[in-house]
Amino acid sequence: MFPFGNKIESSLIYRLPSSNTENYFINHFIMLRKYLWLTVLLASSAVWANENTQPIRFGLTPAIIHNQYELLADWREYLQKKLRRPVEFVSRDSYRETIDLIRQQKIDFAWVSTYPYVYLEDKRLARLLVTPLYQGRPYYSFYLIVPSTDLETKSLLQLKGKIFAYADPYSTSGYLAPRYQLQQAGENPNRFFRKTFFTWGHQRIVDAVAQGLADAGSLDSFVWDTLSVIQPDLTHQTRIVAKSPEYGFPPVVARRSVSRADSAAMQQALLGMANDPEGAQLLKRLNLSGFAPGDAKLYDGIRKMMRTMADQ
Repeated sequence: MFPFGNKIESSLIYRLPSSNTENYFINHFIMLRKYLWLTVLLASSAVWANENTQPIRFGLTPAIIHNQYELLADWREYLQKKLRRPVEFVSRDSYRETIDLIRQQKIDFAWVSTYPYVYLEDKRLARLLVTPLYQGRPYYSFYLIVPSTDLETKSLLQLKGKIFAYADPYSTSGYLAPRYQLQQAGENPNRFFRKTFFTWGHQRIVDAVAQGLADAGSLDSFVWDTLSVIQPDLTHQTRIVAKSPEYGFPPVVARRSVSRADSAAMQQALLGMANDPEGAQLLKRLNLSGFAPGDAKLYDGIRKMMRTMADQ
């Protein structure tokens, strides 16, 4: 009995049908259970739909020529079709900005230079996804360039007291490599040049040297080679003085906290481009042969340079 039992029980019974009271409760319980299950299913569907319409954000740095807007728009559309998800390209003018976006979990993937990759891997902020293939191989070099009118300079050491253009403090070819070479030659990288400045992009190094704003600069061979195809008038105003040994090509990385499913889907989309007619055309426009699964050993040389210069 409930407190005040007889009155309440009488009231409840009075509102029920006079017969089959037990069946009435059972039928309503079944209906309520069906309603609850339907609510759960609809909520789950809404979450699933939201997850699959959430954009994948792909960061681009000065490691590539990212002012080819039509090409990037077409590549974005291609990835959207393959992934069945919206894709956003997020371009930044400095490597540090892209590193911060990964740290803040504001981008999911990024095509970065080798220095940022090693930094992000060491900090456990990102993992290697794929390495682009340039001329069929996962390697690139660093070019030391001077104005085409300079026919005397043969090496970096001849540039003492000159004006030198760097790309970015987190660039391998555009900062770390020339400073490492000077250090290995017994020179002080901080005092060797009369003046240095950052251009915040590899293409801008070519611009600076071509226009006489700098006596020399060091940059990614892939950028210079690509510019020689799409902007030959610019690269003809510069001359390659020296080429470095080969190193692992700037890779595509996945933020460490990105789901394995999303990482696998992006990796499959990129690896499959070479075997897909539309993808192959995009690769040609990107001046690439394809993508290969990432191999961390390709970047051991970069790690060595970073460790050596960190001690200076």
